[in-house]
Amino acid sequence: MGKVKTEQIKRVGKELLARFPNKFTSNFDENKRLVASLTQGTTTRVRNQIAGYITRKISLAQANSSTESVVDEGEASE
Repeated sequence: MGKVKTEQIKRVGKELLARFPNKFTSNFDENKRLVASLTQGTTTRVRNQIAGYITRKISLAQANSSTESVVDEGEASE
C-alpha cells in the first residue's frame, strides 16, 4: 500500500497545478526543480513529496485521457 500524503502536500500541489498548469510534466526530476524554484523555504522531503504528488496527478490525467480516446475510437468504429 502507498503512503498517504498530508493535506499540506495536497493543498500546495493543487495550488501549483492551478497556477502553472502547463509547466509541469510527468517527469519527476523536472517537477522537482520547478517546485524548488516556485516554493520558498521547503525542506527537501516536502519538495519531493509535492513533486511526486504533482507527477502522479499528471500521469493519471494523461492515462485517463488516453483511455477515453481509445474508448471513443472503439465506439465510433461500431
